[in-house]
Amino acid sequence: MKRSESSLVLRPGALTLNDLRAAWGAHGTLALEPGAWAAIDASAAAVQAIVAKGDPAYGINTGFGLLAKKHIEHDQLAQLQRNLILSHAVGTGELLPDAVVRLILLTKIGSLARGYSGVRRVIVDTLVALYNAGIMPAIPSQGSVGASGDLAPLAHMTLAMLGVGQVRVDGRLLDASEALERAGIEPVELGPKEGLALINGTQVSTALALDGLFMAERLLEAGMVSGALSLDAARGSDAPFDPRVHAVRGQPGQIAAAAIYRQLVAGSAIRASHLVGDERVQDPYSLRCQPQVMGAVMDIIANAGRTLLIEANAVTDNPLVFADAGAPDRGEVISGGNFHAEPVAFAADTLALAIAEIGALAERRIALLIDATLSGLPPFLVREPGVNSGFMIAHVTAAALASENKSLAHPASVDSLPTSANQEDHVSMATFAARRLGQMAHNTAVIVGIELLAAAQGIDFHRPLASSAYLEDVHARLRQRVPRFDEDRFFAPDIEAARRMVVDGELSASCKELFAALHA
Repeated sequence: MKRSESSLVLRPGALTLNDLRAAWGAHGTLALEPGAWAAIDASAAAVQAIVAKGDPAYGINTGFGLLAKKHIEHDQLAQLQRNLILSHAVGTGELLPDAVVRLILLTKIGSLARGYSGVRRVIVDTLVALYNAGIMPAIPSQGSVGASGDLAPLAHMTLAMLGVGQVRVDGRLLDASEALERAGIEPVELGPKEGLALINGTQVSTALALDGLFMAERLLEAGMVSGALSLDAARGSDAPFDPRVHAVRGQPGQIAAAAIYRQLVAGSAIRASHLVGDERVQDPYSLRCQPQVMGAVMDIIANAGRTLLIEANAVTDNPLVFADAGAPDRGEVISGGNFHAEPVAFAADTLALAIAEIGALAERRIALLIDATLSGLPPFLVREPGVNSGFMIAHVTAAALASENKSLAHPASVDSLPTSANQEDHVSMATFAARRLGQMAHNTAVIVGIELLAAAQGIDFHRPLASSAYLEDVHARLRQRVPRFDEDRFFAPDIEAARRMVVDGELSASCKELFAALHA
């Protein structure tokens, strides 16, 4: 996908993670590369040839699932596809956020445009028009088992194309028919196979997993920055970040993480003040082993990113149409199982581990900072403990959320419940595996936000000594929003302000170059 000012030109099969991050982060406009239409047209012509011949082909002139042996007459084919959408739109739960819906639309457009799905131009054109008009189909978050694709949520996506159901425009819910009329978009009448092509596929689970991936990247950066700030607040040692230590182990993420930590704390006057005369031999693991833990997190985030990028560019509906552009009547339709989202489920499960561990390590550092016997700082990080509780209960919140994440991190991919009268007898549960990442990311963002507040408070107790240039910038950004904690006050707004800094990527705003490899 190429970017030209506010426009994205999609070349099917060539999306990059940066393209997907951009669509996740903000709404833009989209155009399909002109050369893509030939494959779309050839695939649609192959379907029309099959319909004309009358030979049975799954989902084109047959029923679905266990009803695949049921032949559908020619004059009922359009009704077959419409009924498919109406009957499959059975989702429930909160609506997916616009950032996720944009990714669903983008990846579905990219998949159909590769020319293996048998849809006409009008289907792709209509999806592009919805995207460009900012018309986000109202898609409930629950109801998919991740095979045969994300049937229920994608049916809700498709309803918007028919002018049925609701959509969201600029954050407001509207009837789909009204939104289409305002935008000048004609509702579509589905042709043979088109409904099936639209609802088969892994686009919802993939979009949710991408949302989790991009949040995991931000949490990794924020957790490393807040961890470095905690190191200085606790007057910890940077010796464990020595490159020789990590080179002899050889783990690439660990080596990269240690290099980032070295740069984050370089030049700290707080560290320099205790290089001589400090009787401590070793720091607790939550300080000393940060490269080992966060480096491993970095590696599995990168691995998940590779899997999800492949999936974002994939053709995952069923059956697939392999067309001969020169002879549409020789096109072949093959039933397979690309809709099975096991790769997405595995990627999401590993992201859950990463998100949980970022929060678990940060929670341990909060516990260290409030414990005067470990940190050397005032108890609970407040000048007059007793009359003031300081960070005592903020740590309880962090512990509660870290524990919650432990339960949520249990792999979803190991579960399966047969559906469709045992025709679909093994499913991936990828959609839940990916959806739960949002709650986990929120939990970890709060934990890291609390650590940021605690570490900044610790730095304040070391004044007039300064931390490193990078960490002083982080401290200053926080203090623009949250004053120093001199005595007990309503604390929840402070935590929310710090959480927002984590979620918005502001903790690493002044040191983005240190994390550039994460976004390569």
